[in-house]
Amino acid sequence: MAIAKERGLDLVEVDPHADPPVCRLLDYGKWKYQQSKKEHDAHKHQKGLLLREVRMRPHIGEHDLERKLRLVERLLHEGDKVKVTIRFRGREMAHPETGHALLQRFCALLKDMAAVDRAANMQGRFLATILAPTNKKPPKVVKEAQEEQVGQT
Repeated sequence: MAIAKERGLDLVEVDPHADPPVCRLLDYGKWKYQQSKKEHDAHKHQKGLLLREVRMRPHIGEHDLERKLRLVERLLHEGDKVKVTIRFRGREMAHPETGHALLQRFCALLKDMAAVDRAANMQGRFLATILAPTNKKPPKVVKEAQEEQVGQT
């Protein structure tokens, strides 16, 4: 303790259970500041997982559904989770099975890119499911066929 006072440092007990206890001489305020900087830098480089939402109606048109599908594919490719929500209005609430069928079809189309993180469930007027990205890449055969089709148009 006398050496610590003489040098203007703090005596910090590192391992109290050792025999004899282990202590270090250091500037405790400076050490605490450096630890907080290291922790802040570690968090800076982490990407927080985003939950993005895509909404649609149970009687959505085919072209609109394809557009939503491409949007969800892009979001999954970026690494975000996607909440697919179907909103029921008025008499549509009497037939939730149409929404369930639509969600099943939607998830089947995305089975190569996404895994169902949370199954479909009703939340008031909304039927929602959460899709999480998988690390699988879509098959090249399908991708090449799509590129050929675009080239012919």
